[in-house]
Amino acid sequence: MKPIVLSAVVAALLHITPVVVLVKRTDAVTRLLPGADAFAAREVHLSEADAHRLHETVDWSPEDGVLTFYIGRRGGAVVGTLEFQRVDTPHGPIEVAVGFGQDGAIRGVEVTKATAETRHWVQETLAAGLTSHYQGLKAGDPPGAAAHIRARVGALPFYMAEQVDKAVVRALAVYRLFYR
Repeated sequence: MKPIVLSAVVAALLHITPVVVLVKRTDAVTRLLPGADAFAAREVHLSEADAHRLHETVDWSPEDGVLTFYIGRRGGAVVGTLEFQRVDTPHGPIEVAVGFGQDGAIRGVEVTKATAETRHWVQETLAAGLTSHYQGLKAGDPPGAAAHIRARVGALPFYMAEQVDKAVVRALAVYRLFYR
């Protein structure tokens, strides 16, 4: 097969469109860590055993072996923690911000990035109230927010809602296993 034809076939199979920002990271941080006036990033470099444990728990581990927690403080006291989770789909990646309160419960979820192709599907899930179903969840709780909106969205938006669920499951596991 000629290189040009091979390239066209690969591009057609992947059909990933450019990433678009739905919510700026700074806006997600402000909304998910309300009242914080100082921020810090804490990286956790996973050992091989930790990466394996995470993979066994949620069938995923970060490609680079690093987890990053963004911690918001007010007057020196921690007000919450935030994670950004990327989920790769056949239609391109989405990025989901998951904010936790001091009690370990989810304070809020924001879809920050999608692709030009998936933007409409993601926005349909958000309009159906997907992210409101995550508030208050703690590690061990099944997210299942996608199931709450299934009757109100089409097949592809429902698929994207399942991908957001996947990001939330990962964030809950990462928070439970490696934050403290």
